[in-house]
Amino acid sequence: MRTIRYRALVTIAVVTAVLGWLGNQVTERNGLPVPFLHLSSLVTMAAIAVFTLVLGLKVRRWRNGKRDKELNPVLAARTLVLAQACAYAGSLIFGWHAGILLDQLILLLYRPGLGALPAVLAMMGGGLIMVVIGLVVERFCKLPPEDTEAAKDNGTEAQGEGEYA
Repeated sequence: MRTIRYRALVTIAVVTAVLGWLGNQVTERNGLPVPFLHLSSLVTMAAIAVFTLVLGLKVRRWRNGKRDKELNPVLAARTLVLAQACAYAGSLIFGWHAGILLDQLILLLYRPGLGALPAVLAMMGGGLIMVVIGLVVERFCKLPPEDTEAAKDNGTEAQGEGEYA
């Protein structure tokens, strides 16, 4: 399975920032409310992030040698996919709200009051946390490369890079 590419995360964030900015422009011109996620979404985002982190810690504990129980390989693969999905979703949420923030900061020059600014900043923080947790858990799922000396003694080839659990 491939690792998350940072370039893809940045591309998603930039594209959705532009879309968020355009979406906010359209809604402001038509007198509609700002299109941001409600603060209650942070509860769901936190639940997803904590669940991903708990599963990742379980895989990491197994990888680091505390193998009192056998790790289900399907669980490890699902944990990896969940970590990647968490990072991509966090990038999407961060980018959308960054575009809204850009437009809202410009509007602050013309009208007083914070309006949706605190909620937008909170959602950006939540998206950033999801990205970080996704990247960290992905690293938890990576098996370390085998020791070349031990591999030569056993007559097997050493792996060049770590594989995923």
